[in-house]
Amino acid sequence: MVSSHPDVEALTRVLPAASGVDEAIDWDAVEAEWGTRLPSDYQAFMATYGCGAVWDLGILRPLLYKGRPTQWFSTIADETPTIRHLWDESGAALGTGLGADAVLPWGNGCNGCLMGWLMNSPDPDQWPVVVWARHGYPSWTLHACGMAAFLRRLMLAEFDANPLSDDTLWGNVEPFVHWREAQRRHFAGLDTITGEPDPYVDMYPADPSAFVA
Repeated sequence: MVSSHPDVEALTRVLPAASGVDEAIDWDAVEAEWGTRLPSDYQAFMATYGCGAVWDLGILRPLLYKGRPTQWFSTIADETPTIRHLWDESGAALGTGLGADAVLPWGNGCNGCLMGWLMNSPDPDQWPVVVWARHGYPSWTLHACGMAAFLRRLMLAEFDANPLSDDTLWGNVEPFVHWREAQRRHFAGLDTITGEPDPYVDMYPADPSAFVA
């Protein structure tokens, strides 16, 4: 397990990790599932922040929790068919010459965007970030950095242009909310992003058994 990484440490100076929770990922199981090790900054992110979201930019968990009736987060497997389908449709515009099986997602949200890695090297720490922006032109962009550096540069507006379809995080830092905290807020009748009272609280189930510890 990688518990620290310079890009994640740099990210914590911009995006506080106070509400982060170590997901205690079995990285051997992840490698067996995907046939490859995942980048060390992503591993360190899972140990420092865990699975959750910055506003509505969600960071995907590598594997499902087993035996849980409710999943309060998306996984890499959930978004892989979609990002690979989109790559098949238009990814050739990046001129990489690589097929859809070279793309693996790590994030989603911000008005329907998908963020992933382009697995163009045997060393996962060399994989650049690719972004599919629903309302972007071009739809696909390639970024020569890892996911942690991508998040930091997004919130500091260090790219030439916003790579996403939503300006919420462009040059702006919103708190990271771990999925357990988002779940707690949901059943407390609070907005999962802001923590403020939600006027639609009556729509939420009141059964405490719906809460997944």
